[in-house]
Amino acid sequence: MTCVPKLILTVDDSPSMRMLLRSALSRQGYDVAEAEDGLAALEWLAANQRPDLMITDINMPNMDGYGLVETVRTQGPYSDMPILVLSTESSDEKMARAREAGADGWIVKPFNPAQLESAVRQAAL
Repeated sequence: MTCVPKLILTVDDSPSMRMLLRSALSRQGYDVAEAEDGLAALEWLAANQRPDLMITDINMPNMDGYGLVETVRTQGPYSDMPILVLSTESSDEKMARAREAGADGWIVKPFNPAQLESAVRQAAL
């Protein structure tokens, strides 16, 4: 039986991208929480319930996605939480760096809702 995530934390410095993610994920039946950068995401994680999955951008102020993924992976309650990277970047080098940091998958912006749904379900397996 597949464990489908219910609460997804999205991390992106672009308000319009957070809105697009919220819209697409909400239509697919997920609850969505939002943070504008890696530091805000860590604060959210410390103050709220554990999300079932996190989707993060790479290029953000204060703490980028690589730093966020690496930090989350060292924190006990989140060390096994599925993490997807959502970025305009798609070079093999950047994807490899994200995997090394601990990301479970990569989605290229702009995304379509079907790709997003597929990536979320695959990461939750």
